[in-house]
Amino acid sequence: MPPHFPSNPDHGPHVARPYHRHKSIHRLLGGGKAADVLLWKDRNLSAGVLAGATLIWFLFDVVEYNIVPLLCQIAIFTMLVIFIASNAAPLFDRDPPRIPQVVISEHAFREMALTIRYKLTNAVSLLYDIACGKDLKKFLLVVGSLLVLSVIGGSCSLTSLPYLGFLCALTLPVLYQRYEPEVDHLVARGGEDIKKFYEKIDANLLNKIPRGPVKTKFR
Repeated sequence: MPPHFPSNPDHGPHVARPYHRHKSIHRLLGGGKAADVLLWKDRNLSAGVLAGATLIWFLFDVVEYNIVPLLCQIAIFTMLVIFIASNAAPLFDRDPPRIPQVVISEHAFREMALTIRYKLTNAVSLLYDIACGKDLKKFLLVVGSLLVLSVIGGSCSLTSLPYLGFLCALTLPVLYQRYEPEVDHLVARGGEDIKKFYEKIDANLLNKIPRGPVKTKFR
């Protein structure tokens, strides 16, 4: 039996959302400040995040900075600033600068560890179910995505690949929100083409694979 693909008839003005999505793109991104940044609700904040990520990519990929020397130089610069400010404060009859104490509770660490463990467990379980071949559509989609990622990763450096993913995350959602009807129409048409292609494979190849007899269970 072929898997279910989202259908989109060419007739009629209504274009169905792909995969039966009824939530807005803002809610799908989790809402809150992160979604606002990805959708450029606050242009200054989004531009600042993009500029910061670009600066980090430039330092590590173009200038070829090493993480250890960079962290050491930042620490040295910070210590020099605090040292000069602390010793120059009495000369100007001012109080020395006070560094706010940052306290991270043990509860926060436990919550973070539990969240990471929960996400990893779900990811491993999902990958195992897909690898078992229960859903051929998802299996082919994951294999194809991993092949594309391996090709892109082979042509990009370790710092360029996350930066490229960050650029996609910061541009694709807002572009999709702007051109949502057109993208939904193309996705629906692509789903129909994939469905027809799978039906041909199922009829010409998969159905010809010999299967063993089904064993009946007796109680």
